[in-house]
Amino acid sequence: MRTAPQPSGRAITLRPISSEEHLRFLAAHPAASFMQNPQWALVKKEWDGFSLGLFRHGDDGAEALAGTALVLGRRLPVPRRTPVLGRRRLAYIPEGPILDEARISWHEALPALTEHLSQAGAFLVRMGLPGHLRRWGAEEVRHALASAEKEQDAPQDVSALPPAWEGPHMLRTRQQLLDLGWREPEPSTDFEAGQPQFAASIPLTTRTEDGAEEALTSDEVLGRMSSTSKRQTRKSARSELTVLDSADGDVSERLSEFQRLYEATASSQGFIPRPAEYFRRMHDAMNRGGLSECRVLCAHFEGQPLAAAVYLRQGDFGFYAYGASSHEERKRYAPRLLQLHQVELALAAGCRWYGLGGVSPSLEAGSPARGLLEFKTTMGADVVQSLGEWDYQVSPALAKVFSLYMASRSV
Repeated sequence: MRTAPQPSGRAITLRPISSEEHLRFLAAHPAASFMQNPQWALVKKEWDGFSLGLFRHGDDGAEALAGTALVLGRRLPVPRRTPVLGRRRLAYIPEGPILDEARISWHEALPALTEHLSQAGAFLVRMGLPGHLRRWGAEEVRHALASAEKEQDAPQDVSALPPAWEGPHMLRTRQQLLDLGWREPEPSTDFEAGQPQFAASIPLTTRTEDGAEEALTSDEVLGRMSSTSKRQTRKSARSELTVLDSADGDVSERLSEFQRLYEATASSQGFIPRPAEYFRRMHDAMNRGGLSECRVLCAHFEGQPLAAAVYLRQGDFGFYAYGASSHEERKRYAPRLLQLHQVELALAAGCRWYGLGGVSPSLEAGSPARGLLEFKTTMGADVVQSLGEWDYQVSPALAKVFSLYMASRSV
């Protein structure tokens, strides 16, 4: 998707920016997701990606970068030479845009953004805004899971529980989106396409009595786990396992070990694995630019890889991106050791959260996704809810055709 500088009103201008300019802006916004890092476009090569800047103009005419968006474009499934339709795109902004809200508001930014992208050929703009809307504590969710299994009238969905925290700012943003004509995602207990609305994250900081934020120790993070998870994790640390890290060299070997375990895991669990090239691109791209890092970790016993993981970090967040394990030596709990190792990496980097990926909010006994929620909360992860991915339909007819096309591909 090619875009040209485009004024939107007198105060804001949008135009493509360089990766370097984008990275400098994100460095001042540690809450930004790695999926807004311009390097992420190099990983997602099936999309046309570019960095877009939102500039605020002062009374003196000077401009300042007030927001950024990594936009990933995907064409309609028609030949490029097709008149009109050949240039139309889905414009996807994963976990963005990122705004300096002291300089620009969502009410200003979003109309300017949709106008700019529609003029560049977007028939649909999809974005998953960053930030937490609500959070439920790990222990409370574990208790609710147990209650849902035993008591018929117990809550059957995480969202029915009183949250431990709720963000009034995100509630206001939700209303702004509705006012501007954006379409809210439908509530679902299934895993959505794209980024999930509910995720599991382990907090790595705590608030002191005077309100200051203080980093936890690895022992304090262990203390959040269920007794079984804590016991297995401690046993893994005594199981004569060695963790090898791609950051220490032998990148190709670590990637090869991960891919072998990952493909074996995919075969046993019945999902289609990503190709090895995808992980090579990820490791290469996310270790450029100085803002993020990617590591491939392998837990060995007597020279044999038993478990592997792909770890990503940027700003406030460490993230367990992918994992795989062997059926050999299961009682050594090699995957547990890798989780502990990633927590320690995130703590050492000053991260505020360690993410374990998406979950379903269903508490219902017998729910297919319940086991994942149970496992991640036993690891000490809180359940966090975002606003999810919202759509702005520039062309409702084309958006419907594209939705039907994508649905047919997943059948």
